[in-house]
Amino acid sequence: MTQKLLDTLGDWLPDLTDIRRAIHAWPELAFQEVRTADTVARLLESWGIEVHRGLGETGVVGRIAGRGAGRSIGLRADMDALPMPETNTFAHASRNPGVMHACGHDGHTTMLLAAARYLAGHRDFDGVVHVIFQPAEEGGGGARRMIEDGLFELFPMDAVFGMHNWPGLPAGTFGLTDGPIMASSSTFEITLRGKGAHGAMPHLGVDPVVTAAQLTLAFQTILTRDLDPLEPGVISVTQIHTGSADNVIPDLAVMRGTVRTLSNTALDLIESRMRDLTGPLAQALRCEADFHFHREYPATINHPEQAALSAQVLTELVGADQVNAQVRPSMGAEDFAFMLQARPGCYIWIGNGTGDHRTAGHGLGPCTLHNGSYDFNDAITPLGAAYWVLLTRRFLDPTA
Repeated sequence: MTQKLLDTLGDWLPDLTDIRRAIHAWPELAFQEVRTADTVARLLESWGIEVHRGLGETGVVGRIAGRGAGRSIGLRADMDALPMPETNTFAHASRNPGVMHACGHDGHTTMLLAAARYLAGHRDFDGVVHVIFQPAEEGGGGARRMIEDGLFELFPMDAVFGMHNWPGLPAGTFGLTDGPIMASSSTFEITLRGKGAHGAMPHLGVDPVVTAAQLTLAFQTILTRDLDPLEPGVISVTQIHTGSADNVIPDLAVMRGTVRTLSNTALDLIESRMRDLTGPLAQALRCEADFHFHREYPATINHPEQAALSAQVLTELVGADQVNAQVRPSMGAEDFAFMLQARPGCYIWIGNGTGDHRTAGHGLGPCTLHNGSYDFNDAITPLGAAYWVLLTRRFLDPTA
């Protein structure tokens, strides 16, 4: 059965590659995925799938009913691209300047389209499959917007599942884990107000640059002296904007950065200690400080039962030696976390290889996520689609 499924999906690979590369060539930013959503909706409708649009502005949901009553499953793919230039020059490189599919959402969309086509053509299951094509994963919180627009009320789901390609993980392999697999993502902004002066007469001013430097170092003590050494956490000051001339001490500095954790406990501690340090340290250096902390995405935490099911399905698909069911979590973030807060489910990684799949004309950089030389590996499309199909059958099997 599995081999027949893979053979069918393999026969579709030329068409699927054309779809994926067409999406790659016309990338769209968060909540602007109009062309992509049109493509998705048109293809779903051509396969006889009931289509609903407009959740999260540009989201698309396809509903595939099986033979009879039963449970319901949600399968999610993201559609948006990144605001960055592409350095690849092959034929399907971005034609939208400054926008690129550098995270493989074009591939995620295509894998789910392939699964939807197969499931709609066979309907050899009880219950309902909802294929969710989500906008704005890259910082826009499209998953949260779809949920706020009634995703799970309009389309009841007993569980929801997600998948992301993973460069460096060999093609043909998968990774997942029970519990946290991706980190929470938070941002901070600190405005420091001092007193400008001549650079040669620092005693006449109050230097916010020195304060920013002291805070940058002080924040690292949170990770080494406040946080449990076995608890992952990242504080990265990524921007310090200040100054206008070599010989002028500015009167203002703005610091920005990101915080990543795998638990709310660690996140609460880091935010609290950053706030505790900012005011008194700035005051000790005679600056005034405004501290703002924004929690964007929570940690992506897989549920035990659904993680076990995903691992079982993947083992049947590619063999136990090709599945790492205790993969190390990433400190990157993913807004599928919002769906896993609303419904049980599991998020997995599918190996994208090391970049050898790229055709002539790729950029000089490595084939890693958010890199101008990245490209999705079309050869893994049948495998990802097969996982969706087998997972659906297993989840909706009333005897399972």
